[in-house]
Amino acid sequence: MTDATDTTNSAPPAPSSGTRATFKDLAGNALRYWESRRPLYNAVLALVVLCHFISNWPASRSILTFDAVLGLFLLAVLANICYCAAYAVDLFVQFSGMRGAWPKWRWLVLGTGTAFAAVIAHFFAKGIFAP
Repeated sequence: MTDATDTTNSAPPAPSSGTRATFKDLAGNALRYWESRRPLYNAVLALVVLCHFISNWPASRSILTFDAVLGLFLLAVLANICYCAAYAVDLFVQFSGMRGAWPKWRWLVLGTGTAFAAVIAHFFAKGIFAP
């Protein structure tokens, strides 16, 4: 069942008093959009690492130590911190005069950021799991 008031991919409604949208409104809109897409971002990065791990099997099995798992955890946390950079872009654009057109272009920031992170994950995983 879909909610008719879902504003996940739309600009926040303008306040009825004719004033500008508040930071609370814009931040809420950004949170609804970006946090619902974070699992996709993490899945893409996990897939990149998993492909490297599987492609270097059985040599990668011997590399998988407790320290390597902690290192992968650290990299996953850092990748998620980098994901938060999207909020700076999103809020900047929403506060600008481009807020109305922004929902049509948000996916471009998501796609570019995810592709960039996947390339970084590729090189890290290549270095970790290479025989």
